[in-house]
Amino acid sequence: MGRHSKQRKRRSLRPVVLSSVLAVGVVGAITAAGVLSVHLRDPRQRTSADTVAAVGSAPAPVPVTSAAPSPSATPSASTGAEPPGPQNVAQAGSATDGLTRQVPPFAPPDVKLGVTGAAPLNSESVRVGALFTGDVAPGNHFCTASVIDSPGRNLILTAAHCVSGVSSIVFVPGYRDGTAPFGSWQVTKVYTADGWQNGDDPDEDFAVLAVAPTNNLRIEDAVGGNPIGVNAALTVQTRLYGYSDSAEKPVLCTNVTSREDTFQRRIDCPSFSNGTSGGPFVDSATGEVIGVIGGYQQGGDTEDTSYSAYFDHTVADLVARAS
Repeated sequence: MGRHSKQRKRRSLRPVVLSSVLAVGVVGAITAAGVLSVHLRDPRQRTSADTVAAVGSAPAPVPVTSAAPSPSATPSASTGAEPPGPQNVAQAGSATDGLTRQVPPFAPPDVKLGVTGAAPLNSESVRVGALFTGDVAPGNHFCTASVIDSPGRNLILTAAHCVSGVSSIVFVPGYRDGTAPFGSWQVTKVYTADGWQNGDDPDEDFAVLAVAPTNNLRIEDAVGGNPIGVNAALTVQTRLYGYSDSAEKPVLCTNVTSREDTFQRRIDCPSFSNGTSGGPFVDSATGEVIGVIGGYQQGGDTEDTSYSAYFDHTVADLVARAS
């Protein structure tokens, strides 16, 4: 059934019809939806096009404050690279928790391969968040996404099957226990590849989403962003994050990925259930995102094995076009 939200059913493969809708003015908010296609060329003769869709408005964001971003860190030599960007981010009090605290810097975890547990609160895990289409509240999130490094400092990454046919998407980085410690970030544009648009190609099951600033702060300035890694080896020690739709904290598992086929990687990590689709595969050695839960079987038909489309020139071009 795939790894998307339990509220969704696995869709049969079908072409996607592109359409445009006129913007409608509303008092205090504007909702716009439209489509623009741009063709990209992949060396393997697969083509990509960006679907640029303005997505409807969401609840007002929670105020956010942040320390100034720091330069990218040098990867550490052992179990994991320290993520680039802010290492101690001032966590703004949300409307629900009223707290202000510092996020601990990333430290390579004690690695027990193939074991899933709660993700620690640190500067890497807060870049991972939950996607919502309604109120930011327990039980309302449906997929996972993460902040990626980009020139505009405003992009997140998830699985394409998470956002197909969905509007009014809100991203909450560092979501825990019903709180939005860094605020709610409205998705304004969705970029997917041509192979996904025209046949739900599992080898292109990834999507880049642009988000609007919150209180004039760009999301990467708030929590930092992980770089995208392309053409990485299929056998890589990886940290896998995700939000199960039956839990209110992210889970984390470290294991070595393997080849499922030419354009798909797999990882064996237990208890990655519905809702974890879109969760990032983070290369333990470099800190780069080299995949998202999706692809084959829309991420996997069992909770113990997850898949990702292989990240190559296609995803790199998609990120460049969104930037």
